Amino acid sequence: MNKENLIGDILNKIFKDPAAQYGLKEFDEIKAEQVLNIFEKEKEKFYIKCLKRNKDILLFNEEKNISKPEEVIRQLWIYKLINYYNYSLDRIDLEKDIRFGHEIHAKAADIIVYLKDKETPLIIIETKNPSEKKGIDQLKTYINSEGSPIGVWSNGIEKVVLYRPYPKEFQTLRDIPKADQTIDDILEQKLTLNDLQKTYDLVKIIKILEELVLAGAGADSFTEIFKLIYAKLFDEKEAKKRKDYEVLFRQSKDSNITYDVINKLFQKAVSEWPGIFSLYDKIELTAGHLAICAPELEKIKLLDANLEVIDAAFEYLLPDVAKGKRGQYFTPRHAIDMAIKMLNPQDGEYVIDPACGSGGFLIHAMKHVWNNNLKNTDHQGKIDYAKKYIYGIDFDDKPVKIARAMMLIAGDGKSHILKLNSLNPKEWEGDESEKERARAELRDRLHKFENYDQDKSNKENFKYFDFDILLSNPPFAGELHETSLLRQYELAKNDKGKLRNKMERHILFIERSLDLVKPGGRLAIVLPQGVLNNTNMEYVRDYLLNKARILAVVGLHGNTFKPHAGVKTSVLFLQKWTDGEEIPKDYPIFMAVSKKSGKDNSGDYVYKKDKSGNVLYDPQGKKYLDHDLDEIAEEFIKFAKEQGFEFLK
Repeated sequence: MNKENLIGDILNKIFKDPAAQYGLKEFDEIKAEQVLNIFEKEKEKFYIKCLKRNKDILLFNEEKNISKPEEVIRQLWIYKLINYYNYSLDRIDLEKDIRFGHEIHAKAADIIVYLKDKETPLIIIETKNPSEKKGIDQLKTYINSEGSPIGVWSNGIEKVVLYRPYPKEFQTLRDIPKADQTIDDILEQKLTLNDLQKTYDLVKIIKILEELVLAGAGADSFTEIFKLIYAKLFDEKEAKKRKDYEVLFRQSKDSNITYDVINKLFQKAVSEWPGIFSLYDKIELTAGHLAICAPELEKIKLLDANLEVIDAAFEYLLPDVAKGKRGQYFTPRHAIDMAIKMLNPQDGEYVIDPACGSGGFLIHAMKHVWNNNLKNTDHQGKIDYAKKYIYGIDFDDKPVKIARAMMLIAGDGKSHILKLNSLNPKEWEGDESEKERARAELRDRLHKFENYDQDKSNKENFKYFDFDILLSNPPFAGELHETSLLRQYELAKNDKGKLRNKMERHILFIERSLDLVKPGGRLAIVLPQGVLNNTNMEYVRDYLLNKARILAVVGLHGNTFKPHAGVKTSVLFLQKWTDGEEIPKDYPIFMAVSKKSGKDNSGDYVYKKDKSGNVLYDPQGKKYLDHDLDEIAEEFIKFAKEQGFEFLK
């Protein structure tokens, strides 16, 4: 084994990762195997030569369970300080004891970079294990004690650069200055679209912002971060028209200027994309708090970003309490992908989710069409498809904002995401601009009856539609008692035609969903398993059999919706009978039960591992989730082809 391969193998073991760069994302531009001197000094004992101290440090011994990933990260930082930031080695010190008054702190700083006088601290760097999430408060203490203006917290995957313009509060910087730069140079440096990072973990960035400022800012984290994302999306869109693709969403020397620029971007975004914020809204963070948030967000690119990264961040931001009370839970994306593979949406088919939440079903359906029918179509053609064929409805303000933002990130945000109560179209009446716009966008999708009176009534009541595909995970929580609402539903009447006193929300969603699709249209609905097997739900099953062919029932594992809920669910796949179609007395139905949910009993994701226990990654660096829903989808596709289903030929 040559030296590079040996070092690569040791790094893999240290970071318990089949490809070391995934544990060292922060150093993507450095080939660690080439710049680190790692060698076997004694049998099965691997050492690293320190770039500063020129001594051998025990790095890895599998037998004695010795592994020091933080030392690898420290050595990479030393290499980067010398070769990228151009600091001379004599301005760098390691393991410097931190003094507190007359006392010496037991923990030494990992790296200190001095000014040219080699005595005054300029930068303190704390290196951590990649699994380490905390330590920023400790770094602040070090900065205060040593009087250093800059501190870096780094765990190999991400870094936080703290800057304290004493005696003001801490701010953050997008990067540290090079040896020939000042802090002002960093603050005044222009930023372009080409400078922005395309790979990042937005959840981790938000957690850093919460630790640094949001928890004590006295503002709603979801709303304020959403405003910043909205402003940044607008800035990136406009940057394409500016000279050198310059972006304006960045930190300035003066925090008041930072606030004014970003708040103006936000207000322009509100005008450009109405319906998410009021024209009177503004960023509620103080100028000082915004100066801390801006550098963490300014360095990433949101437009055309990896939607799963953005989606995960929004799921993190929505409070669990709000989701639980309304019975709304983010549908795991691998469950969404299973449903979409099985229904196979095509270009030219209209797709709707009447309880769209953050838009997961819609975005994955859109991407399915992009990656199949429109694989060879240019970007504008894909956007035109999204603008025309994708529809989502939700009654809750925050998920609607998320879904619209996701469509902005995926394209130009012109898809039909509407804030309405799907179950009660009578509420769609009114002169409010939101409802007027929603009715206008939905009008062309109304079912057209040959009977004049029926058609006129439908145009007034917005009850029956002609969507080709419906995908939805309706909220399970809540009973509805409103008589005027219940009167609109057959399922709300008992076998004698008398109106029931109350109805569970998801039962009404079944009927509403069937009303939304055209004859021959296809549906996938997530439902509590009791709907399909409880004896008191027989009337619902009879209704379904009369309205649609049951294509498949897939029982999801009990962990699928954890940690938000442990309710057992199934995905019901239907195809609405066409007008005049003879309903067969008997036909085969595809049945499957998921044994591997991709989550453990606590609701944490579980990933596939090799025989050595290392997590497996795909070629893009994404972990393989350990679930069986892809296999279930493939088995259904075989079944569908055997049955001659047109949509999967």
